[in-house]
Amino acid sequence: MNPLALMHIKPLLEGFQERHPKFIQFFSYAGQNVDEGSLIEISVTSADGHKAVTNIRIAQEDLELMDKLKALMK
Repeated sequence: MNPLALMHIKPLLEGFQERHPKFIQFFSYAGQNVDEGSLIEISVTSADGHKAVTNIRIAQEDLELMDKLKALMK
């Protein structure tokens, strides 16, 4: 991963956290409570009312990826 790219992303992430603290809290909680077989569903409703919904069932490989991503964030 490019360290310079991370430096550019950091202020954007900090701003996102300030604007959407509940979203970050949700992912913090969910990330600690997701196990193999968990179902994650995501819904997006556009400003004009169109809705898109999808979901994924978590596999062991997904948990391994999440653990590696968490380690990168430390």
